[in-house]
Amino acid sequence: MDIQKNWEKALAQTEIIRSRIKNLMTFEDTQVPYIILSASSVNLGDTVVRQGSVRVTKPTIILPPNIPQFLGFESEESSRGDLNEPMVMNFLMVRGVSMPSLKYNNQTYSVDVHEDSFENTIAYYKDYLQRREDVQTGLIACPDECWQFSLLLYLGIQTAKNTESDIRYLFERHHKENPS
Repeated sequence: MDIQKNWEKALAQTEIIRSRIKNLMTFEDTQVPYIILSASSVNLGDTVVRQGSVRVTKPTIILPPNIPQFLGFESEESSRGDLNEPMVMNFLMVRGVSMPSLKYNNQTYSVDVHEDSFENTIAYYKDYLQRREDVQTGLIACPDECWQFSLLLYLGIQTAKNTESDIRYLFERHHKENPS
């Protein structure tokens, strides 16, 4: 596994089809469910469907700034040492990519093969989420070999989207707790 190639591939080819509408919680844990779709490299014409959820939480211990914790982002090759948490953190830091000092705990619930083309599978899951009026689950399309980086990119976008509302919430909370 070439981590640099996979990072570049994730940056170039990750597509957020449907983003989570609800903001992340400012002071509580947030479950961020996702569906990641990838064209299968084994069964050509089929699509790999990963479903899971990332719990984004502040660590229970005080950490220095910009030292996030990534759990559950290992690749299937992790047993050979190809991709693990310290490697991912170092890789991102060297490239100037910073994530808030939160704990990101990924749990992939299922990895299935949808026996249809990549484009048809995207349309199917887009419609599926729409029909269910699911405003919490993100739908991401990316190459199969770099799904972890694509998921991290999605989480970064979700976190950045929260900045304005988090600042406004902190400001309002401060004024409620400390009236003039």
